[in-house]
Amino acid sequence: MSKIGKLPVAIPAGVTASLDGQTVKVKGPKGALEVILVDEIKAEINGSEIVVSMNGETTRHKAMWGMSRTLVANLVDGVTKGFEKKLEITGVGYKAAVQGKALNLSLGFSHDVIYPIPEGIQIVTPKPTEVVVSGIDRQKVGQVAAEIREFRGPEPYKGKGVRYAGEFIFRKEGKKK
Repeated sequence: MSKIGKLPVAIPAGVTASLDGQTVKVKGPKGALEVILVDEIKAEINGSEIVVSMNGETTRHKAMWGMSRTLVANLVDGVTKGFEKKLEITGVGYKAAVQGKALNLSLGFSHDVIYPIPEGIQIVTPKPTEVVVSGIDRQKVGQVAAEIREFRGPEPYKGKGVRYAGEFIFRKEGKKK
């Protein structure tokens, strides 16, 4: 029995949810999102909550149950609050700036890295060494943050590079004389 799957997803005031076959559509103050559930799972709208349940009892049914419920919960959270990831840039001369619809990153290469900002994502740089990625789609926000981090991941000797806010970087000791 899935501890996560059996919990209903509450629909807050100002949010509308609809069901079209296996597609769950949620519309709220920040926008609209939808997810297509796998065939092993069915969803029902009971008043002000969405209940996700299994069609069978196999291992795959059980595995998809909790994941599907979490995907539906992320839709509701996204259209009400949204999601954000913060990145920190560490290193001498390393900085970031938003220029139009692109993020300009100076990461110690011979050229600046220009990252085009995808549709539905907002990127803000409150400080030159801080990047905030936000949006309503949790998967897309995480993917964009991971792509930005990938340009220059943190290295273990001095800790230079792009990392998530609060991420611990295991530091190595340099060569001994």
